[in-house]
Amino acid sequence: MRTAPPLLTERLVLRSFTLGDAADVQRLAGDPDVASTLPNMPHPYEDGMAEEWMRFCSERYDKDEALNFAITLRTDKNFIGGIAFRLAQESKEGELGYWIGKPYWNRGYMTEAAKAVVAYGFKVLKLNRIHAKYFKRNVASKRVVEKIGMRYANFFPQDVEKGYLEDTVQYSILKCEFTEDENRTYS
Repeated sequence: MRTAPPLLTERLVLRSFTLGDAADVQRLAGDPDVASTLPNMPHPYEDGMAEEWMRFCSERYDKDEALNFAITLRTDKNFIGGIAFRLAQESKEGELGYWIGKPYWNRGYMTEAAKAVVAYGFKVLKLNRIHAKYFKRNVASKRVVEKIGMRYANFFPQDVEKGYLEDTVQYSILKCEFTEDENRTYS
């Protein structure tokens, strides 16, 4: 099984998921407030779902269709969330998706992780365009995409069924528009 290279930022280590992360994924992603912000996050998050999802992610990585990172704190290695690309190599595009556990909201961690992953997408994966979609009501996700330099691209009314129809908004950035901070390394 291939693993993604770790990415280091000032406060975070982004690394491949391991089965040891399963309990934390279930606990943090299973929070109803977290699950409600994501189109494909199950709730309740039952035993075995995290391991099944990690196997699926590994299979997609092996096929060069996706790249998933566990977000951990650099100081104590605590798992706090996940960030990923869905890749369309033929068009040199990536779709950024992310979530973070509720105890870690509003601390800038997701913006820091997203900047690192977007930089990796442009520098290492040689992507030309990266986009992200979020539920219109999710103002925290809007702040993340704006802080990493993405711009409004599209609006999709009643795009996702989550017990009711959710509007989604898409932001994107081109490689030529991205400005990278120099405080990260690629191992």
